[in-house]
Amino acid sequence: MTQPPTTASKRDSFFQLHAAGCFVMPNPWSIGTARCLEDLGFQAIASTSSGHAHANGLPDGAQSLESVLAHLKELAAAVNIPLNADFENGFSEDLEGMQENIVRCVATGVAGLSIEDTAQEGASGLYDFERAVTRIKAARAAIDHTGHRVLLTARTEGFVRGAPDINETVRRIKAYADAGADCLYAPGITTKEDINAVLQAAGGVAVNFLNAVPLGYTVDDLARLGVRRISVGGSLSRVAMDAFLHAAQDIAQEGSFEGFAHITTNADLNQRFQRHVDGAT
Repeated sequence: MTQPPTTASKRDSFFQLHAAGCFVMPNPWSIGTARCLEDLGFQAIASTSSGHAHANGLPDGAQSLESVLAHLKELAAAVNIPLNADFENGFSEDLEGMQENIVRCVATGVAGLSIEDTAQEGASGLYDFERAVTRIKAARAAIDHTGHRVLLTARTEGFVRGAPDINETVRRIKAYADAGADCLYAPGITTKEDINAVLQAAGGVAVNFLNAVPLGYTVDDLARLGVRRISVGGSLSRVAMDAFLHAAQDIAQEGSFEGFAHITTNADLNQRFQRHVDGAT
């Protein structure tokens, strides 16, 4: 029987994926969805704060640190491909607290983690520039202190937090690259002009692009622009929630069960997941 990859080898693979080319890193919200994505051939996955929160009946940003760490640990152990952690703002406003939490995140077995430049729980606006840069430097130092090779993604959130300023986004992208980020991410940008501006500011550091709504881009389109990594945020989880809500509403309001037509069968799912049971025995 082939031995599963070690955490260290998954981390090495994750860095290799960022070295050249372009790959899609979709976002599961459970062990089952993570394993399905692995089975479909994706080379890496990332957690989604919104998808996991909504699955647990919470708004995005309202999850506890302990809940997120437990979720990351089970996802990392469930698949043989690298997992990137959506680690929000590090779950702390102060630097020491953020660093302690990052060390705990690394211990879950993730291959990478992202840190945002804004407070959590639905806050609008960004940390001021100097504070944001200091936090990325501190995140880099915390990862390095663990002695593990874990990829750091620095996120600047202006376009999704009520401050859509491409000039400020570019300034932060440059500073975060200089602060030691391995990957840079400005969720919410949509135009080729803004994408190119971020890519130029990154100076060769890998850039993640969020394609969470139909924007007219294919993977090949984004690869030609120079995007290294594509994620989808909570969109896959919303696809599932949307189907659930429509089917349940049809039952509640119309007494109709037509929402169950053409869905995946129980037997199909049993067959898909049986290999994971067999592999564990």
